[in-house]
Amino acid sequence: MTSTLPAGALVAAASPGTMDAMVPYTLEWNWPETPLIILAILVIALVGRWLLVRAIRRASDLAVDRATRRRREQGQNEPLHLARYAARAATMGSLLRSLTNVVISVLTVLTVLAALNVPLTPVLASAGVGGVALGIGAQSLVRDYLAGIFMIIEDQYGVGDLVDLGEATGTVEDVGLRVTRLRDGNGQIWYIRNGEIARVGNQSQGWSTATVDLPVDSTESSARVIEILDAVVAGIRDDPEFAKVLIDDPQVVGIQAVEAGRMTIRVTAKTRPNEQGGIQRAILDRGLQALKDAGVRGPRTLPPPPAL
Repeated sequence: MTSTLPAGALVAAASPGTMDAMVPYTLEWNWPETPLIILAILVIALVGRWLLVRAIRRASDLAVDRATRRRREQGQNEPLHLARYAARAATMGSLLRSLTNVVISVLTVLTVLAALNVPLTPVLASAGVGGVALGIGAQSLVRDYLAGIFMIIEDQYGVGDLVDLGEATGTVEDVGLRVTRLRDGNGQIWYIRNGEIARVGNQSQGWSTATVDLPVDSTESSARVIEILDAVVAGIRDDPEFAKVLIDDPQVVGIQAVEAGRMTIRVTAKTRPNEQGGIQRAILDRGLQALKDAGVRGPRTLPPPPAL
């Protein structure tokens, strides 16, 4: 059985220059073909959404597992690091699921309208005009969201990282698709739009470097000073307190600079992310004490040149 239902809308079919001829369009309804077609469209949409959401959830779980294994291989088993990657994967999974729902819903509605013989050209044209207007009016918002998406995909930084974002430097407390929140060394909270971040300096990915410069008198024997400091860094290397912090053995690099009355010896150590502060203080404290006990003189303060 075939019937037509008035849709209550008019489509212009007039010749150029006239608006007299208006033709009403009708919905096509064939029983039982049309209900079966609509039911099939809905079933396909639901099954497709279920498969895509399951694939996204599976991919997110695999991403978390890979990140966890990689962090454990690097010796980073803190819950903060593992939670960071879990939150990143969960954010991406939520974003992809929302995008999947929107795309499938739009395609389903358009397919059902096409099955009912509804002309889609005016609908698509209106959607195109609306999309252009929205894009022009919300350029900064779109830029923020796109920057946030790529930032999360590329893992530029995460919660707990010490970062330099140009305008502010501090520890990341929250990462969103539009705004990043971080707290600087003075306790002040900064909210930075992702679209305004032009560069990112991350001090928490992989490892950090502890660098200590020890000044002595320029007339001292550099070989003797380096020998004393070698014994100091060997003691720090064997200290159980720093065993979990050090990634590699501390090294006495050698002479860093020679100035009037001053010679600077540099010591470096590779540490776990954001753990270099304690090593630096220990090397500086023990190094200065060892040099003092060995009778090594500190840098001289030369008198200013005579005035002309």
